[in-house]
Amino acid sequence: MKPIPRFLNKPKHFWASVRSLSQQVGYSKKGAIVIPTIEQMAKAFEALGLDSRSLVVTGKPTKFANDLTDYFTERSHVLMNEVKPKLLNAEQAKALFEETKADFPHTCPIPMNKQKGDKRAAAFLTALVNMMVERHIGNLPCDYDPRELTTITKDGVPLRTLARRLDGAFPSTVNPIAVWEIKEYYYTTTFGSRVSGGVYETLLDGMEIEELSEYEGVGVKHYLIADAYLTWWTMGKPYLCRMFDSLHMGYADEILFGREVVEEMPRIVEEWVELYKQRQLAT
Repeated sequence: MKPIPRFLNKPKHFWASVRSLSQQVGYSKKGAIVIPTIEQMAKAFEALGLDSRSLVVTGKPTKFANDLTDYFTERSHVLMNEVKPKLLNAEQAKALFEETKADFPHTCPIPMNKQKGDKRAAAFLTALVNMMVERHIGNLPCDYDPRELTTITKDGVPLRTLARRLDGAFPSTVNPIAVWEIKEYYYTTTFGSRVSGGVYETLLDGMEIEELSEYEGVGVKHYLIADAYLTWWTMGKPYLCRMFDSLHMGYADEILFGREVVEEMPRIVEEWVELYKQRQLAT
């Protein structure tokens, strides 16, 4: 899922209203992603003690209200019609993993999940990401399992060191071109704080990378990769909305859901390789 260009670079107060309205009106209802009406938005502002005149003046919606409606409409459409069909359950993810693994001689790490008994298996989504990266970077280096913090340097000393260890970095955790976070929850049966926390962790990563770009002029591509139909669609639609919001706030370059890993990673990795070549020519 790529961001929709017209929603990028919206002011911070736009996103403040998106969050407040989503909280008050709700993210989803009866299996659908909610698109609040102008009347619902105005009533929500009033219920929160906010001034609804930013939304409605003399009975007519303001441009701000129409912009919010446009955004909520696109959020609902993309999540219901483009993201939902890409999400996989454990059996589907296993089949895609096995098909992909058999199609190319991989040497990258194939990590195991943290389950026990019958559920113990490859971490399907992580393995798919690793395999697609390996397939398309050729003989270039990649850190598939970083065990250290990501650091951006200048003149041989740290310029920024990110707060969290991420799940992958190309070509390495020092001055990476791209970093990514993977959230796969195929065997999760309840939506708890561990799952929701993953969304906020990625938000923190994105804010740090945004600050790096804004104040130091250094860009690092940042991706969130998530899967599990039950977790994200059946139980976690509000968090899918939050992911969509974070993407358009500029805190991720793209978010990949389930099957999108094999569909979109070839293009994405080719972009990394081109940036790597440009970097090598510049040094």
